[in-house]
Amino acid sequence: MTSSNLVLQQARILQDQFKELYGQNARVYCAPGRVNLIGEHTDYNDGFVMPVAMDMYTWVAAAPREDTQVHVYSRNLSEHAEMDLRETNLQVQGHWSAYVLGVAASLRLAGQKVCGANLLVEGKVPMGAGLSSSASVEVAAGFALLAASGLSVTPVELATICQRAENEFAGARCGIMDQMMACCGRANYALMLDCRSLEFQLLPLFPDAQFVVCNSMVKHDHAASGYNARRADCETATRILSGEIPGVRALRDLTLMDLERFSQSLTEVVYRRARHVVSENGRVLAARSALERGDPELLGRLMRESHRSLRDDYEVSCPEVDTLVELACEQDGVYGSRITGGGFGGCTISLVQRSQVEEFGRSLAQRYEQATGKKSDIYIFQASDGAREALQ
Repeated sequence: MTSSNLVLQQARILQDQFKELYGQNARVYCAPGRVNLIGEHTDYNDGFVMPVAMDMYTWVAAAPREDTQVHVYSRNLSEHAEMDLRETNLQVQGHWSAYVLGVAASLRLAGQKVCGANLLVEGKVPMGAGLSSSASVEVAAGFALLAASGLSVTPVELATICQRAENEFAGARCGIMDQMMACCGRANYALMLDCRSLEFQLLPLFPDAQFVVCNSMVKHDHAASGYNARRADCETATRILSGEIPGVRALRDLTLMDLERFSQSLTEVVYRRARHVVSENGRVLAARSALERGDPELLGRLMRESHRSLRDDYEVSCPEVDTLVELACEQDGVYGSRITGGGFGGCTISLVQRSQVEEFGRSLAQRYEQATGKKSDIYIFQASDGAREALQ
């Protein structure tokens, strides 16, 4: 069955489930997860990233209500939550519903007069794997809430509203990349995003090489202290160096030479955090050239360098992920491999010759289980379009 047929099939199933739950007919919306090819922890430093939307989705069926209540039911968790949009102090932190009700709250705070709605949510993006399940939920819910109210915003506006929901209601100080990808992805293309201006460029993927995602099965939590602590380290570096170098607003404005000149002003840990971000921005710019020139060997080398930087300077890898990367790079037909996502577990992404993909996945899963005792899920995905209505 083709990907488009699977989308239609899942949407019809969710429509039927919504009718059973709420007694209404629903429209169905979906938003993809994402995998980041390169450019990790650069987004909240005003830097550059290069994600791809995956053909794994969060689905939201929605219908308007006649009152100001938003009711949401999670198929994954078999739990219900609700809120009243008339409340002046909307608080939904500390619960899964923050990723849905927080979007409703953020839409209202942005001046969007969304009405009450019934929502049914089902996520097919693996949670805790670094594939942006949270942004997928937020964007699908935001799209659905707007449509139920007869409203619309631009994809960039929706991305910023959803980012605010995750920052303020879910408690994760994420950058804009995940929400932009869920809104603006395009099939068969990577998206190079400038996280300061929100301008982006679509870059065609390699015809003879395939990106493969491998799940270490070590779950992470973006709201945990490690992620936010690293962001705080970056803010510390920016604050100190902005006093030394005119015009520095974020780590994006620094060069490696700048860092070396003023390294004595930073603690050793803060220096290494900054060095990762500055060098990673350079790797994203080089990766753009690799895709434009059709050079998978260059991109593979940049991916390997990125992993070493994330492991040693940013310290967001873990032994299982390092093992996956090492085993992947030993396989025939592999250009490069790296951790992807926020880190502290989650997934790797590898660039593999298309003719070697099947053998790569089989062999890597087997060797990883032998090395760690864990079974790795392997995702051979297609680059997808961004958020949309699934049935029209």
